[in-house]
Amino acid sequence: MAQPRAERLMNLHILLLGAKRFIGKDAIREACYADHPRGPAGDEAFERAFERDKDALRQIGAVIEVGSADVFFDDEIGYRIPSEQTSLPEIRFESDEAAVLGLAAQVWQQATLAKATTRALAKLKGQGVEIDPSRLEVVAPAITADEPAFEPLWDAVGKRRQVTFPYQRASESGPTIRRVQPWGLARSSGRWYVVGFDVDRGAERVFRLSRIVGPVRGVGKSGAYDVPAGTDVRELARRLSPSFPSVRAEIRVRQGTGIGLRRRAESVTPLDDHAGWDRLVVEGPVNELSDEVLTYGADVVVESPPALRADVVTRLRAVAGGRR
Repeated sequence: MAQPRAERLMNLHILLLGAKRFIGKDAIREACYADHPRGPAGDEAFERAFERDKDALRQIGAVIEVGSADVFFDDEIGYRIPSEQTSLPEIRFESDEAAVLGLAAQVWQQATLAKATTRALAKLKGQGVEIDPSRLEVVAPAITADEPAFEPLWDAVGKRRQVTFPYQRASESGPTIRRVQPWGLARSSGRWYVVGFDVDRGAERVFRLSRIVGPVRGVGKSGAYDVPAGTDVRELARRLSPSFPSVRAEIRVRQGTGIGLRRRAESVTPLDDHAGWDRLVVEGPVNELSDEVLTYGADVVVESPPALRADVVTRLRAVAGGRR
């Protein structure tokens, strides 16, 4: 059985990020692409898959260095991801910029892949690859996607393979089977959506993952369709997904932080009773503001409205409870 692409990407990310030295292509193939047999056809398939996977990692911000894999000879090319260029401890992401963490969030926060992480480390170490676990801490993101439909849909997006799934709309008494050519996954207003072409309706559509109430099944061959040129999946998700009313929020922000919030603020007022802090007035949907506030950690405190404060507190408690 072929290895799922999600697991292969995770293995490759772990290998290149955790390695203490440049890793040669043969070692990478043994560790992450064992299902591509030696021979002309297998060699070509491996090269294509390796190039696609490197591009996927680069798209989410991984810097892949190329250097000598042999300390005595320069003719063997090797690869690695330097942790100093991947770890960004002082950067605060805006809610829309947090998508940079997409791949890491997708592979590290899924329940189905949590076990695969342990398997990957054991497999790589068993093949003699030196892995430094401390270098892997930089890929633990804060964005989660708990819906069971996430991984099979993400895999289908990478393969460009049509899928079917039962979908429950709020206005309908029972689910209906939808046939979709998925173009991508995006997070909007705190929820995950798959954007793609609805085969039965002959138009682009967006589907909320939490309303997929059964298994996602692949149909037909991979590479069965092309995503239209210039497609912006995240913009489509925002445009096609249900809109939520905006709230006007007062947020206390530590000075020198919260750049994204400051950019969109209606006003910024230094606080005499909280030295080193400003009060910002911003507007937006509760879920989007919660997403953004949570990226700043202890540098931001929600003062009002109560609905936003309650949402942030609830999500923080859920995270704290999950780490006990």
